[in-house]
Amino acid sequence: MSETTETIEIKKVEREALLSKKNLKLITNPLNESNPITIQVLGICSALAITVQVKQALVMTLSVAFVLVFANLFVSLMRNFIPDRIRIIVQLVIVAALVIIVDQVLKAYVYDASKALSVFVGLIITNCIIMGRLEAFALGNKPWQSILDGVGNTIGYGWILIVVAFFRELFGSGTLMGYPVLGNVLDGTGLFSIGYANNNLMILPPMALIIVGIIIWIQRARNPQLIEEE
Repeated sequence: MSETTETIEIKKVEREALLSKKNLKLITNPLNESNPITIQVLGICSALAITVQVKQALVMTLSVAFVLVFANLFVSLMRNFIPDRIRIIVQLVIVAALVIIVDQVLKAYVYDASKALSVFVGLIITNCIIMGRLEAFALGNKPWQSILDGVGNTIGYGWILIVVAFFRELFGSGTLMGYPVLGNVLDGTGLFSIGYANNNLMILPPMALIIVGIIIWIQRARNPQLIEEE
């Protein structure tokens, strides 16, 4: 009876450890204080290139989520067996294999999105966020923490992409997820009936950088600790 009670207590501690404050910070910190795009300035290329539509941003986020979470997991599981001199090669092989899986799945099930994303799916292999997390975290931490780190950084990466894509698609094309929101341009309905015209600047890459800049400004205005001292 005593052993059963001890076993139950151990299991409770283990469950609590999985959801400890320290572990939860691995998910919450990348959302703001250590956001990979706005704070660490990583993964900017995809934020500029594929955020013309929300659908593309969602697909890219899910693709990066799959690659980063599983790459973190595999590297963490192998961390004690990977010779230091070839660790980058091992990481690239793991990431490349996962990206190939993602690429084939996208081509099979969401071909239009795969075609729109073009080479940027393949470029996930060299995404600074993924390689950075493998080097900075997965190589030195346990699998569960590495999974949480992957999830947190993907969410932090993804919400920036989706917010940028939301404004670019809405005001640049008058649609969201490809569906008319502001009205029909040809029929002159909705806002188009009162003279609204799509802002072509919104669909150009510089506008993505401007929106990211505005997000950075808001983050630093809300949290002065993020402001770098000269």
